[in-house]
Amino acid sequence: MLPNRMQLTKTVEEQLKRLKSNTDITPNVSARIAFFRSVESGFTFTESDEKKLDGSLVLDKITWLGETQLITEQVLKLKYPELEGKALQSAWAAHVEDGIAALRNHKSLSEFSKSLI
Repeated sequence: MLPNRMQLTKTVEEQLKRLKSNTDITPNVSARIAFFRSVESGFTFTESDEKKLDGSLVLDKITWLGETQLITEQVLKLKYPELEGKALQSAWAAHVEDGIAALRNHKSLSEFSKSLI
């Protein structure tokens, strides 16, 4: 399954922090939303897409995933049965990066919430 300590790329981390300053939604919650939006959109991670996870926000997986931990790990294992550990974390990070693209530019919480419908 996913490692206990996880991080994203610096770019995605900056986008999550900017979104927090605009909407007050914490980076871990917006990362969860971004992950599931990406999965719903049909995005598929390939190991050639793998990027260096160099962000400074290193959190445990319980903080990143919260109550969605079990379902997130199950979705990843169903979608990528051959991946384990760090490779699975890279897939999660790629989905967050893909999903945050549609969310990162919102200027208010009300604007953000309308985009989720």
